[in-house]
Amino acid sequence: MFVDRRKLIVEAASQSFSLFGYKATTMDQVAKLANVGKGTIYTFFSNKEELFDEIMMHLILEMKQVADEEYDADRTFFDNWGRILYKMLDFRDKHQLAIKMAHEVRDIGTPKAVEGINRLEGAIISYIQIKIQAAIDKKELKSCDAEITAFVMFKLYVALASEWQKSHAPLDKERITELFQLYLMNGLAVE
Repeated sequence: MFVDRRKLIVEAASQSFSLFGYKATTMDQVAKLANVGKGTIYTFFSNKEELFDEIMMHLILEMKQVADEEYDADRTFFDNWGRILYKMLDFRDKHQLAIKMAHEVRDIGTPKAVEGINRLEGAIISYIQIKIQAAIDKKELKSCDAEITAFVMFKLYVALASEWQKSHAPLDKERITELFQLYLMNGLAVE
């Protein structure tokens, strides 16, 4: 029977990073969890950073798949955006590795954890940017800088979905959608 040792190592490392964080994970722990010798890890990955990068890449691909499953080409940009962004952030908030990395960034500021969270957020923003550009091309949105707009939309969503509730009652998806329509679709100016 063929044993995919590389896959075992990646799964074990993902488990270790999820449980202990980047800083506290050692290659010895990964080897023990994967039930392989430490040297076996180094036949596939030159160091812990490379292994972590592989795991983050898989996490980003999983998250993109979740978003793609939610996307409906027959819907307008604004019909799609809220559902997709909610699914992506929900995925991020429920995925143990992303949660542990966010805690490590907050509590310790480990540079590699910061880099991992930045890659995750960058992937979300890039995904939104692509969808914004497609909406601009279809004349659903005014011409704008898609990258900056994606960044603003992402940060506004995060602020409303998580930052707001630190000192206020949490907003539900419907209220966040209403606020997005007010700020981004309709604007604040009185006509």
